[in-house]
Formats: sequence, structure tokens, C-alpha cells
Amino acid sequence: MRITDGLRLSAALILLCALLCVPALPAAAQNVRQQLSAESAIEQALRRGTLRVGMDTFEPWAMKARDGQYIGFEIDVARRLAQDLGLSLELVPTQWDGIIPALLTGKFDVIIGGMSIRADRAKKVNFTIPYNHTGMGLVANLKTLPGKTALADFNDPSVSVAVRSGTTAAKAAEKMLPKARLLLFSEEPQAVQEVLSGRAQAFVSTAPKPAFEAAAHKDALYLPFSGTFTREPNAMAVRKGDPDTLNVLDSWIRAVEAEGWFEERFRYWFETRDWAGRLP
Repeated sequence: MRITDGLRLSAALILLCALLCVPALPAAAQNVRQQLSAESAIEQALRRGTLRVGMDTFEPWAMKARDGQYIGFEIDVARRLAQDLGLSLELVPTQWDGIIPALLTGKFDVIIGGMSIRADRAKKVNFTIPYNHTGMGLVANLKTLPGKTALADFNDPSVSVAVRSGTTAAKAAEKMLPKARLLLFSEEPQAVQEVLSGRAQAFVSTAPKPAFEAAAHKDALYLPFSGTFTREPNAMAVRKGDPDTLNVLDSWIRAVEAEGWFEERFRYWFETRDWAGRLP
């Protein structure tokens, strides 16, 4: 056999093998899709009959009421989502600085907790489309640092700013107040107490929390400026590699947003204090 004939035969055999393998590719892809669907968080929740939601307490997103039940904007969102999916709701309270690791290990199906979309978080989880926007505010101690009217007044090495660790508030304070001394706390009440005691001069948190604290402690705290100094999109977070769950949640957000329901609940929880009497 000549070399050219051998090359032609080899080429023909390679082409034949390729053609024989082609029908197997769609079948393999279909098997992958079926496996992804079966393992998706939403499919598991439907089989279980329960939607497990990871959250932590932030006023007014999620708070424990006097009767021991959780209330708040994000609690309303979680309950409405579970109801629309025909599922019961299981809230899984989780420390904020460990909430993403808890999601990744399967302790719950989705995070619904006022989580802002950030690049460092997006490396670990997939975010839905936003369903709300929030921003950071600041409240200051009336006696230790009075008369300030701008954010720049707090960007000073002599100023201590209390924030909750692992939050967007901590990131915002670090970025916008790089010269200030940041004091990190695992819970917001601890951070607020630090300002009330005078050991810190300011507290940064997502609005309207700073305004609520100023109203509750008029003799000790004040708002140096109105409004917020950042604007962040809030979204739900799910595990990576789960397109079915992401699609269901995105579709639900679009439908509910079109009703005006998110806006209505936002006004109630963020612009009124009608719910304050339900707290301990």
C-alpha cells in the first residue's frame, strides 16, 4: 500500500469514528441537563415540600417579634415566594459572616437577607436579578462629635466608626472613610451600643437603620446628613451551577415586581414605623 493510500484510509477511519460519535453528544448533553435539573435546589425544595431560606437579623429586613416569630421586609419576601411556589417556609437563622459558606454546604436553598450584589460574593454564589435597592447611612454621637454635616467630616484618624463585620456597610465604611478607625462587631446592637457609650463616634449601616437609631436616642445620637452615601442592588443568592433555581427566582421577581408588591412592602418596612409595636 502506498503512503498516500494509507493516509486516506486513516482519515476515512477518523471521519467515520467522528460521525458515529455525533449521535452520542446530544444524548450526553441531555443526561447532564437532566442531572442538573434533578439536583437543583428548586427541584429538591419541591420534592421536600419546603423552601429553606438562609437569613440573619437586620432591622427592618428581619427581626424577631415579641411573639417569637420573624418579621420584616425580607421575611415578607421569603413568605410570598414560598407561598407562590406552593411550599412551606423554613427560615434558617445564620450568622451573616458565615451565611455564604452555609449556603454552599447545603444548609438552605437560597439566601434572602438584603444581600447586596458584590464582585467578591459573585465569585462564590450566583445572584438573581435585583428586587430592591438600598444605601448606606451614618448616625453620630451628639456629645463626642457634634455639629458634623458631611461624610468627609468622619474621614479622620481620630474618628472611630462602628460597623457590623462581613457586611456591605463595613465595605462602604472602609472605602469611603479610609482614614477613620473601623471597629467591627458581629451584631449591630453591639455596634450601636459602642456609639451610645461614646467609645465610637459614628455607626454606619444600611438605611433606614441609622435614622431609626437617631429617632430612638434623640438625646445621644444625630444624623449629620440626610439620605444615603451609596446605592446597592439587593438580590437573592444561590449556589453556582444551578440554572433552574436561578431561572425560577428571576421569573418570580419579574412577575412580582410588575405587581408593585416589592415597592409596597418597602414603603411599609422602610418608610414607616407602624410595625415597631410588634418588637420586644
